[in-house]
This record gives sequence, structure tokens and C-alpha cells, in this order.
Amino acid sequence: MRHRFSARMGRVPESFLGELFRVSAVPGVISFAGGLPGSAYIDVEGLRDAAREVFSEEGRTALQYTTTDGYRPLREFIADRYHRRLGLPATPEEIQIVNGSQQCLDLVAKIFLDPGDAVGMERPGYLGAIEAFSLYEPVFHAVPLEDDGPDIAAFASLVRSHAPKFFYGIPNSQNPSGVTYSEGKRRAVAEILDGTDTVFYEDDAFGDLFFDGKPRLPVKRYLPEQTVISGSFSKIVAPGMRIGWLYAPAPILREFNVAKQAADLHSNFLCQVILHRYLATHDIDAHVARVAAIYGEHCRQVCDLLDDLMPLGTTHTTPEGGMFMTVSLPARVSSMEVFSEGIKEGVAVLPGVPFYVDGGGEDTIRLNFSAAGEEEIAEGIRRLARVVRRLA
Repeated sequence: MRHRFSARMGRVPESFLGELFRVSAVPGVISFAGGLPGSAYIDVEGLRDAAREVFSEEGRTALQYTTTDGYRPLREFIADRYHRRLGLPATPEEIQIVNGSQQCLDLVAKIFLDPGDAVGMERPGYLGAIEAFSLYEPVFHAVPLEDDGPDIAAFASLVRSHAPKFFYGIPNSQNPSGVTYSEGKRRAVAEILDGTDTVFYEDDAFGDLFFDGKPRLPVKRYLPEQTVISGSFSKIVAPGMRIGWLYAPAPILREFNVAKQAADLHSNFLCQVILHRYLATHDIDAHVARVAAIYGEHCRQVCDLLDDLMPLGTTHTTPEGGMFMTVSLPARVSSMEVFSEGIKEGVAVLPGVPFYVDGGGEDTIRLNFSAAGEEEIAEGIRRLARVVRRLA
């Protein structure tokens, strides 16, 4: 038979993620390509104990349906942590639990975008956001990312000329670059958007993972009624639980809740209850500080190895936190060639091409430094350096 798929499916860019996962699973390949947190730092025992307590004390409740907005004690925990860490006056009513922050990308696009609407994002931008937004057929407008955040002149021109429905950005340890917005850039973004109809979509998946342990004030602090923040427990507790949230003004959250209910009724309630029990009985801030410090050591190791082993013309970002960095390759070295030749050498990287909505990235690769251990990092970067030297 002929399957009559929607026209939008033919306009979605081909995903690189399927190929990425395939090659990353090849035995013997050291992967810097994925976006995984370090499995060694997931508190399996603590989560097991929390699950045992939940099943023992409230199993029948936790195994039932619940409300779309999510488990209230968990939303109270998230709101309180915003107040304690960042001075944001969040309330549980402003928090919506979702199936990982990736679901936020889909549902925010669903409630805001009609075909042909303008959307702004960083250049390079997060691949998962590009794929999620593309299903709703917007027109992308990319703002170049500088060492301390977006090019403010280009950002202002975009807002003035195209009035995007929203601008999607990752101010903390951006994916793929690792760049963090300066406080000045955060204030400037808020000032430019203030009084317009453009929402700032602040993806804060990595805000807990600064190597120095110091939180950065979000854009929402300066633009509270025009900013939505998505957050996730995937990077700081366990990605398999698929628990994230949206923190948004009431008018946006009402529409978001309608779309969320139509999509799945509610997120995994059992995992919400187990996660809350874990958070209530463990020091998540101490756990995060330990993990962030380890990621910082891994990041410095990768930077040092790149500086020592890569050929002339290779440069890289130097992240303050998070899980990723971007490497710019020497002249005439193709990121796609590095990817394909790297697999033969036993190392996987992510080419920069999928991160550019308007073309580019042929000379950059993204490296993840959170998933591999120190010995794997050392051997993997040696393999990568051999590939790049050969191609250069």
C-alpha cells in the first residue's frame, strides 16, 4: 500500500542521531559523540532504596493515574530550589512536569508555531531543538554565538525585523559549544525582548553543572513574564527516568497543559514519586557538586590533550560547565570525513553540520566529555588526533 504521510514529514531534516547511536554501539569504539551523563555517577543504590520505600508505603497510589501538571511535592521541591539557588519567586503552580526536557521542545513549539512563523536560535544550535521545532514548519533565524553569548547586534536585528514567536537559547554551557552567556549578555537579551511579543525559551539542562559550583542568574531573572525555563533531572539524577519540567508564566502554562494532556495525559507518575522520595532523602546539591567537579576534570583533560596532540589550526572552546565542547578543525579538514574515518580508528565524534539550520559546521565537531572515563578519554583523543593529522 501507499502510506499517505503528512507533508510536514517530508520537510523535516534527516536525523543524524540514528546513525550516531548505531556507530556508538560498535564494540571497541570510544564515543565522544553522544549526550550521556556519566553512568558511573548515577546513584543506583539511593534510587533503589527510594523505590523500595515508595512501593512499601504508597505503591498503589504511585501506580495510578495522576493530574497532568505532575506530582505536587515534586513541583514544590523544584520551585523551592529555584528560590533557594537563584532567588526566583517560583511557585508549584508555575511548574509543569514533563517527559524529559525534550518534550518541552515539542510542546512549546506546538502551542506557539504555525507553518511559516519565525523562530530564533543560536548558531550553532542544539540539534534536538532543531529536529523538534522542524515538525511545525517554522522559518529559522540563527544568531551567531560569540565567546560570551549571542551577537547582540544580530539578536536585536532579528527581534526588530522578524518578531520571532520565541528565541530558543541555552545560556548555561550551551550545547554544542559549551559557551556560557556573560551576565551582560543576559541583561542585554532581556532588555531587547522587553516590551516585544517574543518569548525567550531558556533551556537550562546544564545550569547545575558549573565546574566552580557557582550558579549563574538566568535570563528569567531579568525578564520574568516573557521567559520560560525548561529543566531536567536527566543530567543530575538519571536520564532513564525521563523527568523534566517547564517553569513558565500562567498564560503560557495553561496552553502548555492542554497540549501536554492531549499528548500523554501525564508523565510517568511512578518515577515522579520515586524521584521525589530520593530528593527528599538525599543531598542533591552535594551530589551535583561532586559530579560537576569530575566533569571539570574530564573537560580539562580533553582540552590539554587537544592542545598537545592536534595539528596546527585546531582550536576548541573551553567550557565553564556542562558536558560538551566544540572543536574547530584545520583548514580543508571535513567534519564528516573525521566522523567516518574516526569510526575506522575506533573513536566516534559528532560532526558540526546538524547544528546549523542555515548551513555550516563542515569544519567543526562536538565532543562530549562526561560519559567516558579518564583512560578512555586519553586513548580516544589519541585516536582522534591520528585521524585529524592524517586528514590535515
